[in-house]
Amino acid sequence: MVREIAYDCDVLVIGGGIVGLSTAYAITRAAPGTRVTVLEKEAGPARHQTGRNSGVIHSGIYYRPGSLKARFAARGAAEMVKFCAEYDIAHAVTGKLIVATERDELPRLHALVQRGRENGIPVRELGAPQIEEYEPEVRGLAAIHVSTTGVCDYAAVARHLANASGARIRYGTKAAYIDRRPDLGVAVRTDDGTVVRARVLVNCAGLHCDGIARLAGDEPNMRIVPFRGEYYTLARPDLVRGLVYPVPDPAFPFLGVHLTLGIDGSVHVGPNAVPALAREGYDWRTVRPRELGSTLAWPGSWQIARRHWRYGTGELHRSLSKAAFTRAVRRLLPAITSDDLIPTPAGVRAQAVLRDGTLVDDFLIQEGPRTVHVLNAPSPAATASLPIGREVAQRALKALAGAA
Repeated sequence: MVREIAYDCDVLVIGGGIVGLSTAYAITRAAPGTRVTVLEKEAGPARHQTGRNSGVIHSGIYYRPGSLKARFAARGAAEMVKFCAEYDIAHAVTGKLIVATERDELPRLHALVQRGRENGIPVRELGAPQIEEYEPEVRGLAAIHVSTTGVCDYAAVARHLANASGARIRYGTKAAYIDRRPDLGVAVRTDDGTVVRARVLVNCAGLHCDGIARLAGDEPNMRIVPFRGEYYTLARPDLVRGLVYPVPDPAFPFLGVHLTLGIDGSVHVGPNAVPALAREGYDWRTVRPRELGSTLAWPGSWQIARRHWRYGTGELHRSLSKAAFTRAVRRLLPAITSDDLIPTPAGVRAQAVLRDGTLVDDFLIQEGPRTVHVLNAPSPAATASLPIGREVAQRALKALAGAA
């Protein structure tokens, strides 16, 4: 006898950030009539990574050729600009400089030129005098100009995706328990005691994605280790015309303290990268012992500390000392003073870490019976959110077809 299940939806998406909402949007466009529900524990969309980043539309220059990041960022940047223009969402294509300030950075800068060309991204190499043509106050030995970089209002993008998706979106609703039956579907009990039954579950929970995967009965073989990025705004925004970045250290997925002229005319300075003491630990005062204990219990966390303690010590010093942070910024912008830096809200990066301490460098999407888990989607996920959404939607619809 076949059991008849009254499903509340065909696909249930957990997470109302830009990736979850882009997935819902892509599903309903690829398969009209598919019933999609989105559960978001906050009172509105884009309250965490999406709404707390610097708003940069990344070109894709940094990422390994052939990787999901390289493919989706380059494609996503062009699509994001078009999307914002079509729906009258604030954006600007500003271009950016990546500046070498020390001689040992010059080989890495040249490697970025090569990588940009491999990824099909237009790059112009600049000598020291040419830097001033773009940024009169910035100093460096050499730089590259990437014309396709821009900025936009990602929170507004997320709101539009939510409104246009056709999905039923339940804000203020947290997934508390998941019962996944490969032969029947997925039932999610929420924190208010209601049950949502779906044929397929998509996990776009960001900072909590590993926990959702385990609730669903899948072992993701990674853990999210949260890194807080602390920002300042520049009291003298006229010092910067566009976007200015240092040469990144290839050993880390972080881009270093940079200067970003936002769509509102303000200039963000940051972020650094320090361990957060909670998944949503936006300051040092926010400590959640259970979440911190989970991070410390993961062997990969200790491997990171052992391998990269010098780098981490420097980041902590810049977090606790405004003077140290100012010195880091002055490498790019000598005119800046400590008084120019005004504290502004921080963000937290959901960084997937493997058991051996490897920082997962690419987007990571895994599948299980009736489930699709997005397990690593930090920057440039906002830039790449439209193609990521289509990729996840394709996998969810394939699972849905298999469950029919």
